[in-house]
Order: sequence, then C-alpha cells, then structure tokens
Amino acid sequence: MRFILYLITIGCIIALPTRSLRAQQADKEKIEALMSVQTSAWNKGDINAFMQTYWKSDSLLFVGKNGVTYGWQATLDRYKKVYPDTTAMGKLDFKLLEFKSLAPGVFLVIGKWHLQRSIGDLQGHFSLVLKKISGEWKIVADHSS
Repeated sequence: MRFILYLITIGCIIALPTRSLRAQQADKEKIEALMSVQTSAWNKGDINAFMQTYWKSDSLLFVGKNGVTYGWQATLDRYKKVYPDTTAMGKLDFKLLEFKSLAPGVFLVIGKWHLQRSIGDLQGHFSLVLKKISGEWKIVADHSS
C-alpha cells in the first residue's frame, strides 16, 4: 500500500509542471487572440474597438515617446488625436517576440509594431503588462516607442 501511495505522490509531483505549462500555453494563446483583435480593429479604423482590449480604468498606464498617459479615457483620447483618420492609422502588424509569466494571471509581452501608411510607415517596439481581470485578459500597462 505504501508503494502505491509513493507512486501516486511521485506521479502528482511530475504532473504539476506539465499542468502549469499547459495553463501558460493556454494563456499565451488567449493573449495572442487579444492582439489579433487589436490588429483587426485597428485595420478597420475602429479605435474604440481597439481600446476594448485595454483595462477600462483610471489606473491604465500608457507610455509613449511624448510621455506618460494615465487612464483609459485619456489613452483613447490620445490615440484619436495622434491617429485622427484611417490614413494616419494605416495598417497595423504585430510581431510578438517574448511572453513572460510574471505571476499567476499576469504576463509581460514584448514585441514589434509596424504601421504601413501611404503618408510614411512607422514602427517601433512595445512592452505590455496584461492581467486577467474577471476572467478576461486586459492590457494594464503599455510602453510603446
């Protein structure tokens, strides 16, 4: 009987990392889907839909080349000012480079962004902190340059 309990214990210990890796892979896939939603909304010229992937909170943090913006509404207003029409918005493409689990329900994502535009392309890098809030992944901090 002790031998059977020993085997069960060893089996559980071995299975724990596998379960954790599967959960992280599932989270990564959900975050990739979120980024796809962002790209699709942007490429349709729909900044409001693009912003639905962000945490709708005054605590949202956006850092860009002109400094720090605090809050969801201020970030939306900034996007609308900088990208007033589809010509300015262009077509967005992301390359997701790194996914790092920082804690349960929190990820850091590093990537590249590129806007193909008739008025001149733009590109840069970004780091996003995403948090699972009420069962959904949301961007809580965005540093894009």
